[in-house]
Amino acid sequence: MNIVRTGVLTLTLVLLLASCGLTRPASRDVQGADTFEDDLRTARTLTESFWTDFFDQQGMTYRPIANFIPYSGKSGPVCGGEPSVPNNAFYCPEGHFIAYDRSWMESLWNDMGDGAVYVIIPHEFGHAVQSQLRTGFELNVQAELQADCYAGGTLSALVRSGSLRADPGDEDELLLSLEAAGDPTDDWLNPAAHGTAEQRQSAFADGYDDGVPAC
Repeated sequence: MNIVRTGVLTLTLVLLLASCGLTRPASRDVQGADTFEDDLRTARTLTESFWTDFFDQQGMTYRPIANFIPYSGKSGPVCGGEPSVPNNAFYCPEGHFIAYDRSWMESLWNDMGDGAVYVIIPHEFGHAVQSQLRTGFELNVQAELQADCYAGGTLSALVRSGSLRADPGDEDELLLSLEAAGDPTDDWLNPAAHGTAEQRQSAFADGYDDGVPAC
């Protein structure tokens, strides 16, 4: 796989426990000392912390999501009258929550590495931010690529602040996750379009390199 930008991101993550000055692995290692649930919790907590600070700096108030809902298959919550579908994660403006197919997400974590969680969760929080900012788009793909950009900007800020540490080897994990989620064709008029692998990787890289304001 061609890396979109050399050095965009290498991310096996370490959560800094500021309260006691210690560090703890927050992503999977060869000893298996951490868990999938650890990564979910870390991705959610730090992403919301970033957006809380970002909104505050802009003189606004960030509204945390109301719920973070795991589901299995078709058992997830309804959003806007539409049922949940398997193998998916989504933000629902009605109810202001994020839901995710837990088995699917964990399979990505097992198969691709923890990078998948640190792309998908910040991406869905990106949609929550769009809702709060009342950002309008003509096409769905524009919203999706901005959410990818927001995910890159979030992770970049967390790495720079020291909340997360970038280690060698995870750039492939993150970009592989985006590649796997890319559309097979460049059909911007498709109401379900998210962008091709290259477009999604590029949007993520824009956010990572230049920060959320670039999105």
